[in-house]
Amino acid sequence: MEHTVTVRELAKRYGAKEVIGGLDLELGPGVTGLLGPNGAGKTTLLRCLATALTPDSGRIDVLGLDPADPAQRTRLRRLIGYLPQNPGLYPHFTAAAMVDYIAILKEITDRRARKSEVRRVLAEVDLEDSARTKVRKLSGGMRQRLGIAQALIGDPGFLIMDEPTVGLDPEQRMRFRTLTSRLGEDRTVLLSTHQTEDIAALCDRVIVFSKGAVLFDGTPPELADGAKGRVWSSDVRPDQGRIFWRTADGRYRVVGERPPGGKPADPTVEDGYLRLLGPDAKAAA
Repeated sequence: MEHTVTVRELAKRYGAKEVIGGLDLELGPGVTGLLGPNGAGKTTLLRCLATALTPDSGRIDVLGLDPADPAQRTRLRRLIGYLPQNPGLYPHFTAAAMVDYIAILKEITDRRARKSEVRRVLAEVDLEDSARTKVRKLSGGMRQRLGIAQALIGDPGFLIMDEPTVGLDPEQRMRFRTLTSRLGEDRTVLLSTHQTEDIAALCDRVIVFSKGAVLFDGTPPELADGAKGRVWSSDVRPDQGRIFWRTADGRYRVVGERPPGGKPADPTVEDGYLRLLGPDAKAAA
C-alpha cells in the first residue's frame, strides 16, 4: 500500500507532561478512524499532522513533503484539508465569504476558479442555499458543515477532521458518511471521533489511541472481535464494578465477566473499544 503519511518517533510534551511519546504511524488511501478517551493525545497528533503544531522531536512526511522545512510546509498546506474541533469561523462573514477566505489562504488566486470552488464545497455539505447567510445566524449543525466545507477547499489529498459529526442531526450524519466514504476512495482521510457507530459505518481502519500510544490498529470488525465471548445480555442488574447499561428492551448489556443469568451477545465496535480500555482489560493485563 502506498503511504500518504509516515510518522517516525514523534514526541510532544506540554511542560512536564508527555502527550505523545515515540509514535510510529503510517497512513494510506482510505478512511481511518481515530478513537480514544479524552486527553489521549488525539487532537495533538492531528494538529501535528496538519502543521498547526510543531512536534518536539521525530519526523513527519505527508504527501512526500516534510513540514519541518518552511518551504515544504507552505506547499503542504495547499494540499491538506483540516477541520479542527473549533474551526474559528468569523461570525460577521457570510458562509460563502468564509469559505472564499480559506480559498484565498490556499492561494487559489483566479477569482472565477475560486468562486466555482466555493460553490462546489458548499453544495457538498448542503449549504448552497445558505451561502449569503451570516455565520452568526447559522445553527450549530450548519456551522459544523461549514467547517467541513472549508476543509474540502482545493480537493486535498490528505483530509484531517477532528470530531466532524458533532452537532449534526441523523440525516446530516448520513450525508457526511456518504461524502467521506467517497472521498476515501482516492485519498487519505483521518478522522477523530467518539462516535463508534461512525467508525463501524465508514472506516476501513481504526486506531485506538491512549496516553500518546497506539493500543490497537486494525479493521472495525477486528476491534469488535476483541470483545468476543465477553459481551452478555442479562435480565439481572449487574454488580457496579462491571461495564453495563440498560437497553431499550429492559435488559442489561454487560462487557466483561459473565454476569448471573447472562446470555452471549454479538460484540460491536463499541464493545471492543470498551473491552480494550475498561477495567476488565486492566484486570486481564
